[in-house]
Amino acid sequence: MSAKAIFPGSFDPPTLGHLDLVRRACAIFGGVTVAIGANSAKTGAFTTKERVAMLRELCVGLPVEVATYEGLLVDACRRGGYTVVVRGLRNSTDFLYEYDLGLTNKKLAPEIDTLFLLTDERYAYVSSRLLKEIVTHGGSAAAFLDPRIEQRLRERLREPKEPR
Repeated sequence: MSAKAIFPGSFDPPTLGHLDLVRRACAIFGGVTVAIGANSAKTGAFTTKERVAMLRELCVGLPVEVATYEGLLVDACRRGGYTVVVRGLRNSTDFLYEYDLGLTNKKLAPEIDTLFLLTDERYAYVSSRLLKEIVTHGGSAAAFLDPRIEQRLRERLREPKEPR
């Protein structure tokens, strides 16, 4: 029986770094579920529905399912039969956070493993917050975002601020 993998995140917006990790996880596992977690502590630029649509658009032709989940990731893994959580690491700060999270998940669900993939160096310093800052000030994020996503982000950041 092969492992079934899930790649969770907020993907707000989905970046070329995310897409690189998705492709690599697909190569390892033969496919992956990209799962957008609902985080009540974060207010995103895009709704969950919009992020699902963007990820589906970016992942056309890949063996990818795009899903959402609420609550604990380990509960979503159990419901979906996932045995591996894929996480990208950009730097040592990511490692420390993800390491603690992975150990906590392992304690809660010993049957679920976490696999860390090193982010491609082209994207190692990129964060959604940084990309939003670049686009807000009229800069180009073309090296980090698919043009369709960059355009949507540019349009979204120009919109009057409303509660999301």
